[in-house]
Amino acid sequence: MEGFYALALGYLLGSVPFGLILTNVFGDGNLREIGSGNIGATNVLRTGNKGLAAATLLLDGAKGFLAVWLAWRLFAAAAPLAGLGAVLGHCFPVWLKFRGGKGVATTLGVSLALAWPVGLAYAAVWLVMLALTRISSLSGMVAAMAAPVTAWLIGRQDIEWALVAIMLVVIWLHRGNIARLRAGTEPKVGQKS
Repeated sequence: MEGFYALALGYLLGSVPFGLILTNVFGDGNLREIGSGNIGATNVLRTGNKGLAAATLLLDGAKGFLAVWLAWRLFAAAAPLAGLGAVLGHCFPVWLKFRGGKGVATTLGVSLALAWPVGLAYAAVWLVMLALTRISSLSGMVAAMAAPVTAWLIGRQDIEWALVAIMLVVIWLHRGNIARLRAGTEPKVGQKS
């Protein structure tokens, strides 16, 4: 039963659509009608407001971190389920007809809370790939793949399964980006999509 509660806690925290809230509060247009229509930081950046994009990135990461942090204290061993729930909540929020973001920033927060070395590896891979390619989707997917590998390398099989599940969700949600990457049409950060 603790697993269900942890998953539900993570889902509810993860489903808070910070990108949509911030763009509405600050009058930067309807995020659903901009770029990809997603609620994440990359799409918020397409409004031209770098500050709101940075705030969205931090808040989406924070909700993933908070979900795991609270679950460690309330449900102990079920905390990885809260992390998975947070990513699922961000990607498929019930309040937005299950159409949210792609989970990259939320996964960063989850990874940091589950094991800080995993979170640091995730962030490093994400930033290095972004610096090299300027392609947000590719950077996020490679970082998501790095998380379970890092967990395995540091002997954290207790969280590895959750990171594999999260990686699969993140990659599946990027399937359109993968098609554009293969076609050479995926936009770079700062370009119009």
